[in-house]
Amino acid sequence: MKPLLVMTNVPDAAMGERIAHALIDARAAACVNILAECRSVYRWQGAMETSNEVPLLIKTTTDAYPRVEQILRECHSFAVPEIIAVPIENGLPAYLDWVATETET
Repeated sequence: MKPLLVMTNVPDAAMGERIAHALIDARAAACVNILAECRSVYRWQGAMETSNEVPLLIKTTTDAYPRVEQILRECHSFAVPEIIAVPIENGLPAYLDWVATETET
């Protein structure tokens, strides 16, 4: 079981709160940081788009990742939500142990 940092953006803080609570309730994540609103610029269906979004940083594990992805896909309002998982190579061992413990089912 390896630690992961999963990143996604949501349209507003209220959706971020709902997703964060769903992830924690399901023990899919140990912690979710709901960051300050940011501006995103991207191409969607051939057109350049600009929108305000709220980033979420989700601390989880490789074993719990399928639950994270399922919850994000079910709760997210975007047709194709950004879901990016980055392995955590190093970190405070006690913190990483806590992440693993909190995501065990």
